[in-house]
Amino acid sequence: MSQASRVVIIGWDCAPPQLVLDQWLDDLPNLRAIVAGGAAGRLESTNPPITVPAWTCMMSSVNPGRLGFYGFRNRRPGEYDGKWIANASAVKFDRAWDILSDAGKRVCVVNVPQTYPVTPINGIMVSSFLTPDTTCEYTYPPGLAQQLDIIADGYMIDVDGFRTDDKQWLLDEIYRMTDKRFRVSKALMQVDEWDFFMMVEMGTDRIEHGFWKYCDPEHPKYEPGNPFESALLDYYKHLDGQLGEFVALAGDDAAVFVVSDHGGKAMKGSFGINDWLIQEGLLCLKQPVTEPTRFEADLVDWSRTTAWAWGGYYGRLFMNVEGREPEGTIAPEDYESVRDDLIRRIETIADDEGRTMANRALRPQDIYTGEHVDEAPDLLIYLDDLYWRLGQDLGNPSLHTFNTEIGPDDSVHDYFGMIAGSVPGAQLDVAGAHLMDVAPTVLEITGVEVPDYMEGRSLLR
Repeated sequence: MSQASRVVIIGWDCAPPQLVLDQWLDDLPNLRAIVAGGAAGRLESTNPPITVPAWTCMMSSVNPGRLGFYGFRNRRPGEYDGKWIANASAVKFDRAWDILSDAGKRVCVVNVPQTYPVTPINGIMVSSFLTPDTTCEYTYPPGLAQQLDIIADGYMIDVDGFRTDDKQWLLDEIYRMTDKRFRVSKALMQVDEWDFFMMVEMGTDRIEHGFWKYCDPEHPKYEPGNPFESALLDYYKHLDGQLGEFVALAGDDAAVFVVSDHGGKAMKGSFGINDWLIQEGLLCLKQPVTEPTRFEADLVDWSRTTAWAWGGYYGRLFMNVEGREPEGTIAPEDYESVRDDLIRRIETIADDEGRTMANRALRPQDIYTGEHVDEAPDLLIYLDDLYWRLGQDLGNPSLHTFNTEIGPDDSVHDYFGMIAGSVPGAQLDVAGAHLMDVAPTVLEITGVEVPDYMEGRSLLR
């Protein structure tokens, strides 16, 4: 039986367990103390392992097929160029803090992705990096924003332009944002005797995408002796210091968790998925494209096209189906055979040296449940165990490139994030834990009934 009177969650977006738990734990004394008093391990992420939808899946305990979104941007069904952004308005399931708030518990939520626009709760909410800027109404109650600006000497939502070659500027900005976030979070922690407090730091994600190649000898672009060789570890040491202060404020009677939504690892390269579809005769353009060009629907001859794709750390492939798309070419009765053929072709994609990669093309019906499965991409593509990202631009000089169309980026996402937790009077079983297990665990600790719709399990023994 838990003896905790409150739950505190500190999120480190993209924190990789193979570094934080396996290599660096001895350098992180405050995290190590949590692990020593509880448990730690890998936390399985969503398909796809990306910030949206992962944090919402974690705190609602439902899979993306029920949420109805599969990334930040999502395609409008039946449209070639229709897109929408999955902000808080897209979340139709209560998250743990909503349930606790409705039960009369006092809650504080800071910078958890997909909390903009903010909604009223029994407590405080400060929205996340999807907030356009601090001139928007990004806090509940609304007047809180002015106080946060005073506390932080100008609150920062995110590091704008973090994909940059100016690495010293980027490093300084990440530390500046992190310190402001913890200054605000520590101040808010002392406002009330919270039953639930959750904050997420995005600096972990930004520093990994910006500095991985400088710190990892296995990275293809690593240069020994570079000035940023210890940037990742130094930052996590800084985070650990902030963690210690935060946990001290939470008190000895708090259940404390440090979690990440997915992991990270070195990026090996970027593969031009739409150029490959053109090469395979599956995507046809109205006119040839001979230089790098942003993929746009009006470039495509849809009457001769079978499939097209969106890129990113994973790929989303869409099929041009009769009766579903405006100019569909695939007969509904041929849908599965064409999709099977696409899977076979994707599985044979090779890297720049001709080595067949460890590729996966996932059918949404095999990985999701819920009423929105048919709105998912026809296939989710993971190249080389996620080591290769997918670029969607057209007209690249090669299918294989080693820079991204969105700016400098050194890392990709991984299937597992991390969890470390300690619960007074109780033990945790994190073996085989999935991020959807976090919300039921929070509710059990706080004595609130777990809704039937939640898919995860409590991690309390």
